[in-house]
Amino acid sequence: QVQLVESGGGLVQPGGSLRLSCTASGIQLRFYTMAWYRQAPGKQRELVATATTGGRIDYEHSGEGRFTVSRDNRKNSLYLQMNSLKTEDTAVYYCNVQRDIDGLEYWGKGTLVTVSS
Repeated sequence: QVQLVESGGGLVQPGGSLRLSCTASGIQLRFYTMAWYRQAPGKQRELVATATTGGRIDYEHSGEGRFTVSRDNRKNSLYLQMNSLKTEDTAVYYCNVQRDIDGLEYWGKGTLVTVSS
């Protein structure tokens, strides 16, 4: 059974930092492009950043310069380091993986990040 489990969310003050983790079981992430998405209250889910199997990392505008994505295939994990957090970063953050060869994808259940004073 495939599982993606996110962790590291919580309440943080504006300007603070959090590190999210996503660990997979049942699949080998070295075959998958990995991504972080987020969904703020009342808004559509949006892409935050992508890490390809080839090592390329792309950030969407919202996280560029403040967020850092990394992946560790040996630990079957994806990470999102978020710095200088803003109230508008409040959202549920989801891990997504998509197999390069055929597009098969999986989602985690999400972890809530709340940025508030």
